[in-house]
Amino acid sequence: MATENREYKDSVFVDLFYRDETAKKNLLSLYNALHDTSLSDESLIKKLKIENILYKNFNNDISCVVGNEVFVFGEHQSTINPNIPVRYAMYAGRAYEQALDKRDRYRTHLVKIPTPEFYVFYNGQQDYPAQQELSLSDAFMSKPGCNSMELKVTVININTDKAHKILEKCSILREYSLFIGAVRTHADEQDPIKKAIEECIRKGILAEYLKRKGSEVRNMLVAEYSYEEDIKVKQEEAKQEGLSQGLSQGLSQGLSQGMEREKIDTVQRMLKMNILDLEIIAQAAGLTIDDVVKIKDKNSV
Repeated sequence: MATENREYKDSVFVDLFYRDETAKKNLLSLYNALHDTSLSDESLIKKLKIENILYKNFNNDISCVVGNEVFVFGEHQSTINPNIPVRYAMYAGRAYEQALDKRDRYRTHLVKIPTPEFYVFYNGQQDYPAQQELSLSDAFMSKPGCNSMELKVTVININTDKAHKILEKCSILREYSLFIGAVRTHADEQDPIKKAIEECIRKGILAEYLKRKGSEVRNMLVAEYSYEEDIKVKQEEAKQEGLSQGLSQGLSQGLSQGMEREKIDTVQRMLKMNILDLEIIAQAAGLTIDDVVKIKDKNSV
């Protein structure tokens, strides 16, 4: 099994269900909720991490083998992505490559493999059904034949207003959703993440986890929100801006300026969220603290 890349920036969701000391317990609870089972032996869970294929500096997927029989792939998203079946097809190949003995693929008898299941846990603010199925074949350029490949992904909306039944069955997932809701409630206030953490601890929402890892959670959320905004809005804008500028200034210069514009926009968004820790802002934007100060001063003029 491959060694984990610790340089990845994890989301709070991934920390809860993969890295934290309670991760196996949480994964088992999630599995039970998905399958209406009541398994209690955490040793049944074997975690497996796969390098993120599209974004090398941020890994937000989780996967595990349960009882050597079921391969569960789960990903948390706050933006709607109809291309997730394609990404999962790529993930699955890497996962089985890591999980199986290399000699198995050459054996003369049929080698049994864990049954794969693919899920997305969506908690974005764009309206989306409580549950929906995405198919890899929807992306095919021509109608697939009987021997074509298929992969289906169940997308579950875990926002509390959708009241998906999984939130009743998996308390840790429900509390995570409530915590994110609290962050959004305080979004227009100064230091909304800190206020959400304090509120949830008072209300017993992820209380033990937030008491242990409050500062880490704060840093993860800052990086996570910056990442999500870049994916949702600024990445395509930066490319288009860079390409447009490249027509008159040279392609490489245009792309470079587009990327710099993206970093500036990241700083400005975080300042609007009343996040005042310059070190955190600099880390999320990929700039120096001096650069952040210059952008901040320019905004205040």
